[in-house]
Amino acid sequence: MQIYMVGGAVRDRLLGRPVNDHDWVVVGATPEQMLELGYLPVGRDFPVFLHPETREEYALARTERKSGRGYRGFVVESSPNVTLEEDLSRRDLTINSIASSADSTGATVLFDPYHGVQDLQARLLRHVTDSFREDPVRILRVARFAARFTDFTVAPETMQLMREMVEHGEVDHLVPERVWQELARGLMEAKPSRMFEVLRECGALQVLLPEVARLWGVPQPPLHHTEVDTGVHLMMVLDMAARLNAPLVVRFACLAHDFGKGTTPQHVLPRHIGHEERSAKLLRNVAERLRVPVDCRETADVVAREHGNIHRSGDLGAAALVRLLERCDAIRKPERFADVLLACECDARGRLGFEDAAYPQRPRLLGVLAAVQSVVTRDIAAHAAAHGLAGPQVGQLIHQARIEAVAQWLHSGASPSPEPHGA
Repeated sequence: MQIYMVGGAVRDRLLGRPVNDHDWVVVGATPEQMLELGYLPVGRDFPVFLHPETREEYALARTERKSGRGYRGFVVESSPNVTLEEDLSRRDLTINSIASSADSTGATVLFDPYHGVQDLQARLLRHVTDSFREDPVRILRVARFAARFTDFTVAPETMQLMREMVEHGEVDHLVPERVWQELARGLMEAKPSRMFEVLRECGALQVLLPEVARLWGVPQPPLHHTEVDTGVHLMMVLDMAARLNAPLVVRFACLAHDFGKGTTPQHVLPRHIGHEERSAKLLRNVAERLRVPVDCRETADVVAREHGNIHRSGDLGAAALVRLLERCDAIRKPERFADVLLACECDARGRLGFEDAAYPQRPRLLGVLAAVQSVVTRDIAAHAAAHGLAGPQVGQLIHQARIEAVAQWLHSGASPSPEPHGA
């Protein structure tokens, strides 16, 4: 029995990046031997075990053979006769196909049959063998790695292979959960735009997210968007979200906020009248298709519908501001509203020449929300009840009190509240 560290842990150590998780492959062992040593079985489709002390995953060396379409169409063979080189050959990229001995301190001899170290030095994302084409998830993984390793490029032969996979319909058979998992991880990388650029170049974006793919080539008014192209703008917005360390709900909202611009009639361009509602409708289709988590789809829905009004909120009076907050459900969900405002800031600063511009709408609206939250609704309801009022009448009194509170805040010129407090 021989144990090797493999995959991302070896790659990241060689790149000088932090190593958080370790993956191990065991050569020359049987499941029975692993159980005798105290390892706990966890693999459903192939033999994977947890170390009895560290709880890290140890997988028996295996080979995979294609048996159908999609990423589930595989027959897995694991036996003591499978060599380390055979196990590494089934991996996606050469930079992930490097192994080192289990007692490695980082200065040990590496096992690198597919020249992963050379590709690390060349900053190249290259597939290991032609078996790459057997798993369409690997297209998403390559795109995600491009977003993480921002100075790496996709090898021309790997890009060509991915194009062929798309043309042969392999991407059509990806299950929604796996697509979302990879997209979500890619959105959280250092430069999310690169994921979409790679997917677009190989043709997978048109299959998986046509709502995004159609945005390239769609013009916007140069007065507000010196970058003009909507697809270019979207990529700038996503990278701004990464720059501002935005959470996933914000980054997905950024991705979806301008879907509607891809369906603007030609004779209207470069204006995009009503694109907000069209964006919200397309978002609902995407969220359903990819089974996007509820928090992501709800935040994105508010941003899609209201980002234009939030951008223009500096011109709104007290009554209009309160109505805006009510449409955003900001009073009940102030934390989500803070995410909505951050997405809008990413949108505003994701424009050529505006990358370092201030976005006063965000602190101003947080201040408006704080003013609204200062209204003690319980007291208003009790006073109304004492005068025989109920239902919508009470709601109208609360609404009016909130408008007055905002008007007073605006008149006082008070500094915006840095954070909304609980409703």
